[in-house]
Amino acid sequence: MSIATGKDATRVSANGTWVVHSLGEPGVLDRLQRQLQTLRLQPLEASWDLTGIDRLDHFGAQYFWNFWGHKRPKSLTLGKRQEEFFDRLYHLGEVRLHASEKVSFRWVRGLGESLFAFAGHIVGFIALIGQLVIDLGRLVRRPARGPWLEVSANVFHAGTQALGITALVGFLIGVVLSYLSAQQLRTFGADIYIVNILGMSVIRELGPTLAAILVAGRSGSSITAQLGVMRVTEELDAMLVMGIPHGFRLILPRVLALAIAMPLLVLWTDTLAILGGMVAAKLSLGMSLSYFFHALPDAVSLPNLWLGVGKGVVFGMLIALTACHFGLRIEPNTASLGEGTTSSVVTAITVVILADAVFAILFKNVGV
Repeated sequence: MSIATGKDATRVSANGTWVVHSLGEPGVLDRLQRQLQTLRLQPLEASWDLTGIDRLDHFGAQYFWNFWGHKRPKSLTLGKRQEEFFDRLYHLGEVRLHASEKVSFRWVRGLGESLFAFAGHIVGFIALIGQLVIDLGRLVRRPARGPWLEVSANVFHAGTQALGITALVGFLIGVVLSYLSAQQLRTFGADIYIVNILGMSVIRELGPTLAAILVAGRSGSSITAQLGVMRVTEELDAMLVMGIPHGFRLILPRVLALAIAMPLLVLWTDTLAILGGMVAAKLSLGMSLSYFFHALPDAVSLPNLWLGVGKGVVFGMLIALTACHFGLRIEPNTASLGEGTTSSVVTAITVVILADAVFAILFKNVGV
């Protein structure tokens, strides 16, 4: 850049490459500031000639625009295809940051937005349950036209493929619980009550809750991601155009599949957890496996088993509804897909724990 000072006006001629890569090199912007220091007071009074610039991009044009104070100089000569940069900057106007809100009112706004968002989720979830009831009525009237293939596929993905992880976690939980209980019971000479503690805690509470949390993290996130990808790829819109309802073909099969698979997973998890507890009791207390088998039916009554199975049905339906709710609310972009999947898993686990608390209150006198 060259600056020539004459009797009438100062002439500034720019040349070279004014793109982000060139201007971003070390020391380039500092050198330009030193050269233009003499024009800081009245930059618009000088005569500017930019025809010598070989390449100009938005970054370079923005540098000139900022130096001019977001106004055109009185005398400006531009080269080919340079006018569009400054014309766009002129119509854009001055970019200003919004004034920051007062701290005293910011939390009120955040609270209001959170309440509205929560209310929107509640209304959407209730509407989803209503649509599920309508679809169930349609299925009962015409069972031959039901989406049984989708139900079978989801039972396989949500149930059969989850047997490995639920077996491993259930067995280890049983081992840990049995070892910790054995240390306390040995102190009081009440070794035989380990059957009661292990049986009641696993069959009534730990088995259903543990299986539900694993399914929520594994299958719930998968359901949300599947529906989210269908939203991103516009498959959901294509289904509506073809007259295929989302509820009957997407939501109903997943809810039925988890309602079928979850009780079976609960029984599977209970079995492996009790087996792990039996092995730990054998090693830590020397309790025989035959005694454990004979004492378990007397320690845990049958209503506790049915309560655990019933929890599995309810937990499975809640997980599927939560996953479908968040999956259908995903926007067609990748950021929303990740956020929706995360929110789905966290919400599903929270809903499962809340439902378990409700079960504990309502059935506190059952099987005890």
